[in-house]
Amino acid sequence: MKFAIIGNLEKPGLCDAVAPLVSALTGAKADFFVERQIADLLHSAGHQLPPHNVASKERCVNEGDMLVAFGGDGTILSAARLIGERATPILGVNLGKLGFLAELSPEEIPHAVPDLLAGKFIIEERLVLEATIPSRPGSHVRGVNDIVLDKSRSSRLISMQLHIDGAFAVTYRGDGLIISTPTGSTGYALSNGGPIVIPTCTVIGITPISPHTLNGRPLVIPATSTIRIDVQATAGEVLLSADGQEESLLKTPIEIVVKKAAYPVRLVKRKDRSYFDVLRAKLFWGADARSV
Repeated sequence: MKFAIIGNLEKPGLCDAVAPLVSALTGAKADFFVERQIADLLHSAGHQLPPHNVASKERCVNEGDMLVAFGGDGTILSAARLIGERATPILGVNLGKLGFLAELSPEEIPHAVPDLLAGKFIIEERLVLEATIPSRPGSHVRGVNDIVLDKSRSSRLISMQLHIDGAFAVTYRGDGLIISTPTGSTGYALSNGGPIVIPTCTVIGITPISPHTLNGRPLVIPATSTIRIDVQATAGEVLLSADGQEESLLKTPIEIVVKKAAYPVRLVKRKDRSYFDVLRAKLFWGADARSV
């Protein structure tokens, strides 16, 4: 297996976090290469890498059998977007704040490397969403967490007619709409009252943003469904975004179609850690202040 190491160059602890992994892989005579800019940081810190262990980011993404991404959740989401249909497994190492998608902290790397080399890990396939605009053939955005439609710079409500598999479902009026994967259920959707969904479930969540009426409730539908959103002209313009990283400003009226993408994202997970362990550690799930 060839490990490809990339990371967020803006994270101050990047070099100190990558160095133990490089040392462990070198000691194990494992096959790996490091993104060139990270290799330059290591060199500046006194860690010289042979030329065959250094590669461009493009080569890391295209040729690695496992991509090790150092940073926060945004780094992992960006890596997933770069990998795309290749669906190379991603191992996240958290250098950010929450790090909900990351599997390891830098301190856990020396203990995790032997398991990685021995194949003692799980690969979880996560749903990816794809949004298209019928009036713009060939245009699309894909999200690992969510596809979000919001009112952009306007102070007016958005009126959105929602159709599921061709059947009219509901008209939402509010600040926008979040279409989320199970992976993204603990993100923007959760902060708007959506449910926590186990990541291996094959469902799609639909959560309105600040709905104007109390009966505009979230929905959970099969991942095989096709969602059509007809945005009325009263909004003027709306913002379509994927994972908060890709954005398009759209003039209304506009029709947007969201459905499951043709490929998943594959995340590397440890065998000794469950999703409920992550919920308790990251979100303090079930914690009761009265018992502290």
